[in-house]
Amino acid sequence: MPVARSPRDQRLLDKLAATVQHLGDAQTATLDLKIASAALDEMAEAFEMFAPYRDSPKVTIFGSARTTASDPLYDLTAQIAKKMADNGWMVVTGAGPGIMEAGMLGAGRENSIGVSIRLPFETSANPIIEGDDKYVSMRYFFTRKLMLLKESGAFLCLPGGFGTLDEMFELLTLMQTGKGSLAPTVLLDLPGDPFWEGVSSFIHNELIPRKLVSPADLELFKVTNNVDEAVHEITGFYSNYHSLRFVRDVLVIRLHREPSAKQLQTLNDEFSHLCTSGVIKLTDPLRAEISDDDFLLLPRIALTFGGREFGQLRKMINLLNTF
Repeated sequence: MPVARSPRDQRLLDKLAATVQHLGDAQTATLDLKIASAALDEMAEAFEMFAPYRDSPKVTIFGSARTTASDPLYDLTAQIAKKMADNGWMVVTGAGPGIMEAGMLGAGRENSIGVSIRLPFETSANPIIEGDDKYVSMRYFFTRKLMLLKESGAFLCLPGGFGTLDEMFELLTLMQTGKGSLAPTVLLDLPGDPFWEGVSSFIHNELIPRKLVSPADLELFKVTNNVDEAVHEITGFYSNYHSLRFVRDVLVIRLHREPSAKQLQTLNDEFSHLCTSGVIKLTDPLRAEISDDDFLLLPRIALTFGGREFGQLRKMINLLNTF
């Protein structure tokens, strides 16, 4: 029997069906129909694959497919993946060789999820995840990237080439613009090999002086060559902070612990500039949250947020995690 859907879900399904009908009515070109059909199929398959693990904390690991098992970076990746798995996290990678394989080796097959890309020279997953129920293969990079970013609450970037840099910079762009959720993002170097330090220096020395990014945007990522520091950066992000949600122009931040009056004053002293009006204050769940049964038991604060200074918002979350 068909599963009963909420009124909102049914409206979305009706809109989806109307969009498909419009593609037919508009005499959409065959190639365009192929793209739309394949993308929707891939997303549906990936949504179904991820669904049982939606409540499990997940970290996506990006890095080069060319890294060999004899490279110290391979061992470094396996080390941190194991530590994350030991902390209760699942590891998501692109399911290929190199850094992706190392992450799955460290986490173990049972704690790994793979989202691969079908390439002319690379058509199957690495042996750790191949054939597992937690593995899907994608035709398009954009659908694959959506799943690698959407499903995780933290990100580890190991050195890599064009693909890794593309993934890392898109991730930062999504957080900088508010199109993606703020999440701990660690750029992990091998001790003595400052790959990400060089990228960070480029941002410091070239982008910031030209005002192409803001100094506060540096809060969106952390560069380190220490595995334990990287793990702490990820797990510590959720020590008090839980999640956020926009309800029109109001930003609601859900927490594990309610801030005291003194702590709330500290927040306003340091971050009132983020408010377009009013102050940062405690709040009960808003009507939209109640309607969605959205973490109603958690304490929360609210502010009218202009939607631009996400680097500064990340700084505020860092402060909240000290409360």
